[in-house]
Amino acid sequence: MCAYPSNLTVKPDVKAFFDPATNTISYVVRDPDSDACAVVDSVMDIDYAAGRITSTHADEIIAYIVENKLKLEWQIETHVHADHLSAAPYIQEKLGGKIAIGENITVVQDTFGKVFNEGTEFQRDGSQFDLLLRDGDTYTIGTMSAFAMHTPGHTPACMVHVIGDAAFVGDTLFMPDGGSARADFPGGSAAELYDSIQKVLSLPDETRLFICHDYGPNGRDIAWETTVAEEKAHNIHVGGGKTKEDFVRFRTERDATLDMPKLIIPSLQVNMRAGEVPCDDEGNPVLKVPVNKL
Repeated sequence: MCAYPSNLTVKPDVKAFFDPATNTISYVVRDPDSDACAVVDSVMDIDYAAGRITSTHADEIIAYIVENKLKLEWQIETHVHADHLSAAPYIQEKLGGKIAIGENITVVQDTFGKVFNEGTEFQRDGSQFDLLLRDGDTYTIGTMSAFAMHTPGHTPACMVHVIGDAAFVGDTLFMPDGGSARADFPGGSAAELYDSIQKVLSLPDETRLFICHDYGPNGRDIAWETTVAEEKAHNIHVGGGKTKEDFVRFRTERDATLDMPKLIIPSLQVNMRAGEVPCDDEGNPVLKVPVNKL
């Protein structure tokens, strides 16, 4: 049992939305005792080659909330995603909901503010978000109490959000046969990721874990829900008592073989701004592509 608060008697209703273009699962998390809900890791659609951003996936989430007469209180970003664009400001314009992320977003903003040569006008203090969460911070969704666990390793700002008997783990863990996420982004660390995974696995065994990405390894159907007990026993990267040294060696060697996510350039520029697309001096949406010097 971990030292964080938990209340397994509260069982939030969880509705998943799978985006096949990015293999992302977004969630609407509903308080069973009120009309309050939160959205976790929303997705905005992008045709990168055409330079076209659309809202099909986000509109499905909005429609679900409206049809079920829910009140959106929070939009949770588990981290600054490198493989999809957040729909948080689009959904906020339609339905409200404060946008929250881990306080180490400032580290990510400082790092990639330099990569994209954003200049002094780009604020690196996390002020684009409505709330910056620290390890152990709590918040409420209707009558439910939720808390945030700082789980760095994949990125410095990663947070796992525990809401009743459900934990939304972002990219800290995948399904048992999927293992774990890469740890080679700037500010990432395989050793920190292992320690963060152990924090998650110290939650009660029956805690439901909801995954942010799934790729259907070995041809199985897409899945997104597991438990702490299943991960401890069967996760191919950390389960069954695998040591930190084994994990770090495996993760480091594997990450060296991986290509960058295909949407990393637009995703980072947008997501470090809480989902807002950057604009040029004339107010036109524009994305930068850093290139090497010849």
